[in-house]
Amino acid sequence: MAVYAKEPQADFKGDGSPVTEADRAAEAIILPELARLAPEIAVISEENAESHQLAPPRRFFLVDPLDGTREFLKRDGRGGFTVNIALIEDGAPVMGLVYAPALDRLFAGVVGVGASESGRPISVRDLPASGPVAVASSSHRDAQTDAWLAENGIGHTVSIGSSLKFCLLAAGEADVYPRFGPTMEWDTAAGDAVLRAAGGRLETPRGEAFRYGKPDYRNGAFIARGRF
Repeated sequence: MAVYAKEPQADFKGDGSPVTEADRAAEAIILPELARLAPEIAVISEENAESHQLAPPRRFFLVDPLDGTREFLKRDGRGGFTVNIALIEDGAPVMGLVYAPALDRLFAGVVGVGASESGRPISVRDLPASGPVAVASSSHRDAQTDAWLAENGIGHTVSIGSSLKFCLLAAGEADVYPRFGPTMEWDTAAGDAVLRAAGGRLETPRGEAFRYGKPDYRNGAFIARGRF
């Protein structure tokens, strides 16, 4: 937030994605703490390129020290950026933490136990009588997403950045999040864990289970669902 307050500047990585001083500073806090708390568990982190070369072990952390960097750079007052930490076991997220510092919203989930926001239990909601609400990316919405929404009769959408989209489903503030553009596993794992812990699910557009530890830690298309 100290970086955010002083109008952050971005460098660009080889894939064209932005990175800021805040990404690096957050990672410099998170990685040593994870090493202290759980030294036996490997960490795959967005800003640690060397970790991307690791073959995924049975159990590992996925970390995105600043998810939604484009929203962070916009400084639009919406606070659509997060810090993501997830624990993966046997290809599935079992625990996740998503913190939105500009909004002071902290989401946590342990699959099979439950999900919370700042200590208050949360869960996915029943579909409202007025119809389902979708969440979509602020920076990466595409024609395929618009087509899917039209095909499924969804007319109300909320645009927000980062893994907050999963958390809005988990907190019962929306019902479905379709994503057809590219993402990486550290973008989705923590929010996915919170959603699953809150009674939702993440699947491929064909309805198949969504797994982690894929080649290059790269995701394909997915649909995140509450009770939709």
